[in-house]
Formats: sequence, C-alpha cells, structure tokens
Amino acid sequence: MASTGLEHDLAKLSLIRESYPQVKDAESDPAKLSSTIFPSIEYSSTDKTEIEQWLITSSHIASPSENSAKTTERLSSLNTHLSARTCLLGSKPSVADVAMYARLAPVVKGWDAEQRTGEHGYHHIVRWLDFVQSAPLFGLKVADAERVDVEPDKVVFYPKPIDQKAEKERKKKEKALAAAGADTAAAAGGTVTKAAGQNTQDAAKDAPKKQEKKKDMSETAAAAAPAEAPTEKKPKKEKQPKPQKNPPAADKPLSPALIDLRVAHILKAVKHPEADSLYVSTVACGDPPGTEHTSEYEGHVVRTVCSGLNGLIPLEQMQNRKIVAVCNLKPVKMRGIQSAAMVLAASPRLAEGEEDKHAGPVELVDPPEGAQAGERVYFEGWEGEPEAVLNPKKKVWENCQVGFCTTGGREAAFDPGLVEQLKESGKTGVALLRTKGGVCTVPTLTGATIR
Repeated sequence: MASTGLEHDLAKLSLIRESYPQVKDAESDPAKLSSTIFPSIEYSSTDKTEIEQWLITSSHIASPSENSAKTTERLSSLNTHLSARTCLLGSKPSVADVAMYARLAPVVKGWDAEQRTGEHGYHHIVRWLDFVQSAPLFGLKVADAERVDVEPDKVVFYPKPIDQKAEKERKKKEKALAAAGADTAAAAGGTVTKAAGQNTQDAAKDAPKKQEKKKDMSETAAAAAPAEAPTEKKPKKEKQPKPQKNPPAADKPLSPALIDLRVAHILKAVKHPEADSLYVSTVACGDPPGTEHTSEYEGHVVRTVCSGLNGLIPLEQMQNRKIVAVCNLKPVKMRGIQSAAMVLAASPRLAEGEEDKHAGPVELVDPPEGAQAGERVYFEGWEGEPEAVLNPKKKVWENCQVGFCTTGGREAAFDPGLVEQLKESGKTGVALLRTKGGVCTVPTLTGATIR
C-alpha cells in the first residue's frame, strides 16, 4: 500500500479525530501525525518507516477476507512482538498503536477467555490493548460500549517468568549443537578434489615400497647400534602439599539488615486460579532488566508474587498501590505459580496458646507518601547490606520476623527483645521501619505482628 493510501486510511479513522482535536489541520502523514499527537516524543527515520509498516499490518490483520490460518499467523507474530514491548515501537507511543487498536478492539471483544489468556492465547495483545485504551498517555476517547472489558479474575493461564540463566544456557546449547551439526555435515558431504584423489592413488601405489625401505633401515640400524646400558630409574618427585583452600567466610551476625526490604508497586492483582486463599500480583520491585525470576509488564520489570490475602483484603485494594516487600527469599511455587517475593502485612498478635485461624483483620504495610518502587526500606540502627538470597537453612527471616511489630502510633517497627537470638546482642529499644523519605505505617493496628 502506498503512503497516500495510509494517509487516506488515517483520515477515515474517527477514533483519531475524536481523541486528538489538534490533528484537525495537521498533515495526515503518519510520522507527522504521531509527532502532533505525542509532541514530547522524537521519532527517528527508522521509527517513521516502522510506523508505516505497522499501519499496513493493521489494515490486514484479522481481515474478514483472510483465511483463518493467515489470521492466526499474523496474531501470533504480533503477540510475540508485544511480549517484550509496551507499544508497537517499543517504549514510544505512535499513531500506529491507535490504528491497530481501532482494528483489533472489535475482534478481541469477541474472543473467549481461552483465546485471550489461555496457554496458547494472545496474552500480550490483550495486555497491550488494555494499556492503549486506558493509559492517560494515549487519552483515547473510547465509548463504554466499544471498550474491551479485561477481567483480571478470568485469566486462564499465567505465563511463567523467564528464567534468564536457564534461557542463556538453552541458547548456548542450541549454538553448540548447531556448530556440531555443521561440522558433521561438512565431514560427510565434503567433496574430494581431483588432485586429492590423485594423491591418494599415488600414496597407495608407493606404500609397499616405503614399507620395504623402512624395514631395511631398521635392520641396519639395529646391527650398528651398541648394546644399550640399562637405564636408571629416576627418583620419584615428592608430592607437593596442596595449597589450603580459603576458609569459608564467617556467617554474618543475625540482623534484620540481612533481609532485602524494598518499596514495591503492585501493578495488578488477580485471584489464584487454583487456590481460594491466594492472590497473584504483578509487582514492580525496582529490579534491573534481566534480573532472575522477573518478566516484563507494560514497560516495567516485574516479579510474580503470591500472597495469602484473598478473603482478608478486598481485591480492589490490591490494585495499583505501593507496599513493602521482602525481595531476597528463595522463590517458591504456590499451587503451580512461582512466587518471587513476599508482601508485608500486619495482623493482631496471638495470645500465648491461641490458635492462628487466619481470620484477620489484616492490613498492608504502607511506605511513606512519594516512595518509589525499588527504594530501600530499613530499620533505624540496623542498617547494612542485605544478602543476595537468604539461605533457608540459616532461618534469618524466620528468626527476625518474630520481632516485626507495630507501635502504639501505628508505625512498623522491629523489637529485638522479642527475638531469642538477639537478647544478648546489646541492642535494645524498638527500631522504626523507614525509607529515606519517612516511616512506614499501617492504617489502624497497634501492638500487632508483621509478616
């Protein structure tokens, strides 16, 4: 399709005219339209070419005149493309996203839960589509009747976070196998040149003569050589003692500073499909790209976190909120879904001998206003570097957690007097849990335990 055809299609797109009044007198060139709609974004010549290509794709994808196999191929390709991108151009919004949304929204409305989020469904298309129709960045004017309802509690299958280490190992093995296959093919299928063939024939003819000559020379040398004196055995070298290995590093003293506490941002939460008491949350913890046990969601590096809060905290209170998370526990699988962090929450402290019936009330620990995902959280007077991953055998979390509490002023805190292993540490007094910007709190619970 020529550029003029693209401009004609864009001019007909009512969603653009209704959502962006500023384009009324603007040129309908795709790149210039994108710059008018998103003036803070700079588009390279490569971006402009890609915008046009996506506009062409949007005019064909899921076309009624196309056979189902071709439609499936195009949708699968788009789903894969969006698996690691927020927008069609990666992190840059463009008019191509709007055109693709206008094309796909009516199609996705007709998909069932399996097509949307089944194991072989188009998860990433649905996630992208919901982002485009909801994000203030796009500001689309979509009528309620035309919006695609994305229901978090109807997710059929949860893609596992990519294990970066395993993925790297897999690619390494594939590369080695490919190289081995190429060597085998070269050995089996290599052609013998005419000269090499002639050399082989000549060598075969000369072989008997060379053998005879070699035999004569060996006999002559044997007759002329004097009798060899017996060889003396060389004394065995004394084995050198092996250098001693460095002794293992001494264990660090027990301290809540060994626990990696961070401000985290729950981007979304849904009910666990296999456990009535669990939520499954998508949580940004400030991890850099490529961190083990993370994936990508709407431009954020995220962890999947399972929490036993279903029935204790309403699902709507788990959406788009800041929390405090424990980020260096060893990941565990909870009913088939790997959980890579833990949400801190407060609940009333049990009396001695009282059975924990998990009946609540339960309140999430709130970081101070303005705290950002990934920001360090620590107890005053217990500062230090956390372990990369806590060794489960050393029970750092289990021993320290006993001292996690709330004060009469609803602040989150640590009381070393409650921890048996720290009673002789010389540390006394309750230490408040804080970030660089302030103290972490809970809404109402005082004298509670935090876990």
